[in-house]
Amino acid sequence: MIDLHTEFSQLLPADEIIEPSPILLKDQRNRFTSTPDIILQPHCVKNVQTIMRFCHQHHISVTPQGGNTGLCGAAVAQGGVLLNLSKLNRIRNIDLADNCITAEAGTVLKTVQQTAEAANRLFPLSLASEGSCQIGGNIACNAGGLNVLRYGTMRDLVIGLEIVLPNGELISHLHPLHKNTTGYDLRHLFIGSEGTLGIITAATLRLFANPLDKATAWVGIPDIESAVRLLTETQAHFAERLCSFELISRFAAELSSEFSNLPLPTHSEWHILLELTDSLPNGSLNGQLAEFLYEKGFTDSVLAQSEQERIHMWALRENISASQRKLGTSIKHDIAVPIGRVADFVRRCAKDLEQNFKGIQIVCFGHLGDGSLHYNTFLPDILSNEAYRYEDDINGTVYRNILACNGTVAAEHGIGIIKKQWLDKVRTPAEIALMKSIKQHLDPYNIMNPGKLLP
Repeated sequence: MIDLHTEFSQLLPADEIIEPSPILLKDQRNRFTSTPDIILQPHCVKNVQTIMRFCHQHHISVTPQGGNTGLCGAAVAQGGVLLNLSKLNRIRNIDLADNCITAEAGTVLKTVQQTAEAANRLFPLSLASEGSCQIGGNIACNAGGLNVLRYGTMRDLVIGLEIVLPNGELISHLHPLHKNTTGYDLRHLFIGSEGTLGIITAATLRLFANPLDKATAWVGIPDIESAVRLLTETQAHFAERLCSFELISRFAAELSSEFSNLPLPTHSEWHILLELTDSLPNGSLNGQLAEFLYEKGFTDSVLAQSEQERIHMWALRENISASQRKLGTSIKHDIAVPIGRVADFVRRCAKDLEQNFKGIQIVCFGHLGDGSLHYNTFLPDILSNEAYRYEDDINGTVYRNILACNGTVAAEHGIGIIKKQWLDKVRTPAEIALMKSIKQHLDPYNIMNPGKLLP
């Protein structure tokens, strides 16, 4: 039996072997607890290579961990090495000619945003956890967030990656090449791989011009069909200037209003929070949006007349997750369907859930602009993790409705532990076999985040 503390004390500086703490061992929802044999926190890529070479040689499992903000249990270690990358947190370069920034995997997303802003640029990935989530984790689960409609997911924002393979070999393609047709683009294997193929240690990311004009509106609508019509007509009229298009149910909005101590701008069954941005300082977006909404019949609308009003509107959206905690433990669903099927899914699924689970409460909100929803369910009178006893049955109802609408069980949070039994419902046997063969080739001893993603 290898004594990992003794072995790694000879390979690494003492401060890279750290003591367990709840912030590292407990997942964000306090659902899973890591039980690693050792926690390592390397300060440089060279030491990541050292760790991986040793673990590969001795067939020791390695669980990569960033900000530990995941919701699917992908950063939970059962034995082996918990490899925390928080100290790989340097901004290596910012290149305005190529509009890119190179950051190490442990860099907090907010730091990347602020560094870009200081250079008069925008890094558009925006998440509720941006003050604590890290770039490596954002890449590993192909994060989406609020601005996917205009800028795409993390997959669209990554120009190049630096990766340590399971055997310790380093692959680095961080130079900002905007065109490169030399064979397979291997970076896309690692984006969304949830730490199962290697360790992402750094990335070169796209930057954009800062928006100089914004228009933000809160629109009350009677149903989701009206929301889809508004989305379609807004895209046709404003094209790429439509940056965000968020759908919020009445229940979700009222929860957030109470929690935030902010009044709702409108009182409807459904709400849309939409934002236009323009990199040109023409100053007329607000007027154009007001005129457009009136002409299209969306008169139950409030436009932000100041930055403070805009902040309040976004606080109502961003505080939904925190506001629902008073309802107890939720069974969460991070799902997506074709936009034209969202209304169908919401109606059918709510009916099925209410029939099978009397009194169930549903908090529904999300990024209608790309068809993804946060669909959270709460059982009456169960405030604790006892709710998870019903998880399989509730998931079965939700996911059957999702699949009937040609959707996916994982839009932006990943698969991790809790969804891997559903992977074969959204991927064909041939696709899963190909995934497993890639995993087997890169990681023949299955040391990289075992038990995650693949069934």
